Amino acid sequence: MNDLLAALLLGIIEGITEFLPISSTGHLLIAERWLGHRSDLFNIGIQAGAILAVALIYRQRLWQLLVGLREPDNRDYAFKLGAAFGVTCVLGVIVKKLGFELPDRIEPIAWALILGGAWMVAAEHFAAKRAQALGERSAISWTVAILVGIAQVVAGVFPGTSRSAATIFVALLFGTTSRVAATEFAFLVGIPTMFAATAYELVDVVRSGEAMHEDWTALAIAFVASAVTAFIAVKWLLRYIQSHRFTAFAVYRVALGAALLLLVPAATAG
Repeated sequence: MNDLLAALLLGIIEGITEFLPISSTGHLLIAERWLGHRSDLFNIGIQAGAILAVALIYRQRLWQLLVGLREPDNRDYAFKLGAAFGVTCVLGVIVKKLGFELPDRIEPIAWALILGGAWMVAAEHFAAKRAQALGERSAISWTVAILVGIAQVVAGVFPGTSRSAATIFVALLFGTTSRVAATEFAFLVGIPTMFAATAYELVDVVRSGEAMHEDWTALAIAFVASAVTAFIAVKWLLRYIQSHRFTAFAVYRVALGAALLLLVPAATAG
């Protein structure tokens, strides 16, 4: 396959899957088996494209928090975003220092997709029961903020888990019954978290000299594709969750994971 076309496809996959609860890392690791392995800089770049798209979508909310810090509600919300981000940073550095590396085999990703899908169904069931019992709650508690920070790291350690799924359902299970409010907090926390992770990895890439050998045309194409598709995907998701549950994503995860487990022996035998 033409290298630029492969880069375009990887950018589209990243943009679609980064913020949908289906695991972008899992999809990219799988896609690279057929489209070719890419550099760390490439993967960082297309992730940055998806982050940029979400920052643009939430630009008014971010500006509101920035200029309205004197208001108690905005200040409280901003501090909780900061707490979640801080927890992720501390735990993320610890994980990095321990030498964690993403798996290069499909089986653990497939199982993470399946187990994550089953967990989503169960979590949605219990979250719906809480919503019926407690009513609509859009406030973010300190407990939710801390747990969201932890969930981001857990999702990073287990590709196929999905950062967005982990953080949204932690919020729904431990204090926030509104899917819209839980999703907004999860996405807003994801912006500084992913920008920080991108910058951290970028420094390593530049220091190692890997950037000198990068195909910048392919990276630019993938970056734009990721940003555009992420913008569309997140806009769609925010409308979708107003009247739908996350069940369809859980079913997709289980089906994809099962298909991968069936294909892996065949691919190994071939």
